[in-house]
Amino acid sequence: MMRIAYSSGEPAGIGPDIAVLLAQQEWPCEVVVLGDQYVLQDRANQLGLAVSIVPYEASRPPQQWPAGTLIVAHHATTAAVTAGQLDAANGHYVVELLQHAGQGCLTNEFTAVMTGPVHKGVINDAGIPFSGHTEFFAELSQTEQVVMMLATPGLRVALVTTHLPLAQVAEAIKRPLVESVLQIVHDDLQSKFGCTQPAILVCGLNPHAGEQGHLGSEEIEHIEPALRHLQQQGLNVSGPWPADTVFQPHYLENADVVVAMFHDQGLPVLKYRGFGNAVNITLGLPFIRTSVDHGTALDKAGTGDISIGSARYALQTAIEMADLQQRNK
Repeated sequence: MMRIAYSSGEPAGIGPDIAVLLAQQEWPCEVVVLGDQYVLQDRANQLGLAVSIVPYEASRPPQQWPAGTLIVAHHATTAAVTAGQLDAANGHYVVELLQHAGQGCLTNEFTAVMTGPVHKGVINDAGIPFSGHTEFFAELSQTEQVVMMLATPGLRVALVTTHLPLAQVAEAIKRPLVESVLQIVHDDLQSKFGCTQPAILVCGLNPHAGEQGHLGSEEIEHIEPALRHLQQQGLNVSGPWPADTVFQPHYLENADVVVAMFHDQGLPVLKYRGFGNAVNITLGLPFIRTSVDHGTALDKAGTGDISIGSARYALQTAIEMADLQQRNK
């Protein structure tokens, strides 16, 4: 039986709501919610949903629980929580949840982690430098290179650069980075998704993939050499493709993933296609991490006016990845 951690994220946002709503159905694993049990109970009351909170015990063998049960690894918030109202005093609490989740995966306490939305500004306001889950788990696990990939049914998009200002992207696109990202994508699609020989479409950086150097030299100097070298190693990578044409059924039907050079090159397409039913996956980590594809939605917290399609998909993806990993051991 698998044990999957759910880090409930920013307590004033919809992370606690997601935990309560996910608990309304039975899952084929033990889902452990990391968060404040009183915040979770209060949010359940606001939503008008009955939950039975069971304290988490790491020494207890994982088991399947009936719908309506919340297994909670209690972490107390620093300040009282009001749905929709941020408080920087709880920034350390949010990071504490992530620390438990990541460390638990590294020690095999958890089979995988699914993360709820956090508010980066509040964490930084609390005096903790924080650029995102991806970077946090990379540092925690001492992983030199990780890759952000979002997926929705029928489309996966991975990124060479992530949370980087657009003015700095071109300078970051170097052959070693492109090669390492593509290698990680290839390896994880094999080991975590069961793709025997992943077909990877790679976007160019510039409009029209540089127009043979007339609209930029990054393709010629860095992307194309990286692709040639990886092709020589036996990887099924192709490109660089113009980003404005590669997201078409003609190209995507035989592809396992599209690799975009920067955040807003690839993710708007994926989110247009599958927002609310997409998952964020961190590749390259020594453990499985999935996340919702949306933010804290402070205005929705405690109202019941939310969709948990992305959360359901993120949890289901974590379960499927963990199941494949266990079967391949």
